[in-house]
Amino acid sequence: MADIEIGTAKRGRRAYSFDDIAIVPSRRTRDPEEVSTAWQIDAYRFELPVIAAPMDSVMSPETAIALGKHGGLGVLDLEGLWTRYDNPEKLLDEVAGIEGPLATKRLQEIYAEPIKAELITARLQQMRESGVTVAGALSPQRTKQFADAVVDAGVDLFVIRGTTVSAEHVSGQTEPLNLKEFIYELDVPVIVGGCATYQAALHLMRTGAAGVLVGFGGGAAHTTRSVLGISVPMASAVADVAAARRDYLDESGGRYVHVIADGSIGRSGDIAKAIACGADAVMIGSPFARAVEAPGRGFHWGAEAWHPDLPRGERVDIGTVGDLESVLFGPSSVPDGTMNLIGALRRAMATTGYTDLKEFQRVEVVVG
Repeated sequence: MADIEIGTAKRGRRAYSFDDIAIVPSRRTRDPEEVSTAWQIDAYRFELPVIAAPMDSVMSPETAIALGKHGGLGVLDLEGLWTRYDNPEKLLDEVAGIEGPLATKRLQEIYAEPIKAELITARLQQMRESGVTVAGALSPQRTKQFADAVVDAGVDLFVIRGTTVSAEHVSGQTEPLNLKEFIYELDVPVIVGGCATYQAALHLMRTGAAGVLVGFGGGAAHTTRSVLGISVPMASAVADVAAARRDYLDESGGRYVHVIADGSIGRSGDIAKAIACGADAVMIGSPFARAVEAPGRGFHWGAEAWHPDLPRGERVDIGTVGDLESVLFGPSSVPDGTMNLIGALRRAMATTGYTDLKEFQRVEVVVG
């Protein structure tokens, strides 16, 4: 792709967001009931290609269990309120009632409470006792400190999630997490990210990760672009990382690393477009934060919102649309793609003639 001249001293390539592209129907159509939305990562099979983002406004142990029973995967934030407080329900009520301008400061105060390893154990064991696949997330900065507690609690999938995670973090202050060494020594599969470029994704795949997160997370509630100036349009990012997956498959002699789109996915059409660009599954926050069972009570925020020094997110009022089941499977009472996410994905696949997700990754797309 040819670079565009931004000015005499700088050039850049054109990149596309999900809003910039559209899926093209093919010559064949199918019945939506004949479409499979199942996918598998390592030994774990899921009927739905949706992973709930590890955010306190989205996932509690109870909502993670509910999503798991519906066929998806809920990831608990192991640095959130559920591992800092024995009973965070009153604090969640308080966060929902804070006046807008005061929200960031109060979030910083609430999240100053230390993380407790025993609560990590308790929350993950609660999820395990329900019989669902258990997944928990830590940031790269906290992974060494709490990894033993996470693994000992019996986690099935370990998620290492940050705004940007690299396989080659350089620091003169502290010893950085050696991802390749860490993942090699673990007995559980690891999903790691975010990343947004071919080269960064290829390096993460070489660490031994089972899945790579594409994007910066916290799409609806993050302000990374305005605070740091960093952003990559997601359609191009997913397609670039899918290319890295293809090349790594050849390089490794057949090892397939799953690509998970994480960010800028707020509606059902975005899920379909992410998979069309090459994603195996999506990690979403705001669609689940709109469920009436969500811990955020109609508000949504991520870890970026309570950073003690440089917040790159905010608490946003997104409201509620229905229960978790209707968000996933309908019936929908709104025409904007915030309900019946799986029904819409099935219909998009059926309209273009594809029966499973791997096939649907080959669908034609156009720039709008």
